[in-house]
Amino acid sequence: MNDTMKAACITGHGGNEVVSVGPRPRPRRGPGEVLVRLRAATLNRVDLYMRDSGAGITHRLPQIMGIDGAGTVEAVGEDEPLLRVGQAVLLHPGISCARCEFCARGEGVLCPSVSYLGEHRDGTLAQYVSLPARNVFPMPQGFGFEEAAALGVNHLTAWRMLFTKARLRPWETVLVFGVGGGVSLAALQLAKWAGARAIVTSRDDAKLQRALALGADHAVNGEREDVAKAVLALTAGRGVDVVIENVGAAVWGAALRAVVRGGRIVTCGATSGDQPPADLRRIFIRQLQILGSTLGDLHEMGALLQACAGGAIRPVIDSTWALDDVHAALDRLASGAQFGKVAVRVD
Repeated sequence: MNDTMKAACITGHGGNEVVSVGPRPRPRRGPGEVLVRLRAATLNRVDLYMRDSGAGITHRLPQIMGIDGAGTVEAVGEDEPLLRVGQAVLLHPGISCARCEFCARGEGVLCPSVSYLGEHRDGTLAQYVSLPARNVFPMPQGFGFEEAAALGVNHLTAWRMLFTKARLRPWETVLVFGVGGGVSLAALQLAKWAGARAIVTSRDDAKLQRALALGADHAVNGEREDVAKAVLALTAGRGVDVVIENVGAAVWGAALRAVVRGGRIVTCGATSGDQPPADLRRIFIRQLQILGSTLGDLHEMGALLQACAGGAIRPVIDSTWALDDVHAALDRLASGAQFGKVAVRVD
């Protein structure tokens, strides 16, 4: 067996020049693990963060990039009942201890020792990865590898935000900031699948038009319009029940003003800054719920895949790049011009 494989690694921090594509040691399958031959991965904002800084995330250089991925089972233990060699699979990127108090209650995403592919350990922009069998799921029928890979971060994150944290109901209205990005698009798709009304924002009219074509009920251009005022006008002065937000400081004030009394704001990111004014008086007088969320648990992945089985939910792929063109793919993500996921074909 060849002991090396092709992979995209970060060798330092500071920009595309620290990303290199070349040979790396091929992983060995450990006890209880599955060796997966990767076919596709999609890029996430954290890939840019790991390339540019990685501050606060324990990791060792060089490190293989990539958080989500999909491929085929290359090797698996004989006692594994659900997976077989050659089977098409996608990955849950969070490897938890499976023994702590949080894991015991089905909240592995809160595990103090959880490690993420592409952050704390080698990731998916490589020909192979080995990880626990519990983190490997059969691909939904009819999905391409790029589409399946996209489910492992963006759709899983949006699922937890909408259904576990916000407990969205079909008669409610959701405001989704920054449509065009992966989590926001996934939130739009899942909210409409659940029967809710969806209002989306962007500073790009073309993205707003595409979101309307995907089922958004209303679209607000955040560059030309006051988002909170527009949302209040669209809801007869009431406000939305749920806000899905991963932008941070730039939209935080609008989120607080756009939500109904007793409403829920769920945040999973802070790309524009993580220290917005808290506006505590508005929060306690209006009894707002501020909910943090990151990724999703294994049982939530199972529920998401069941929902995808009917074919009503399919990730939007913006563009697909070869592994050798990973620098251009990262530039596409960094530009903010994408609508949907930037995918990388590993094979």
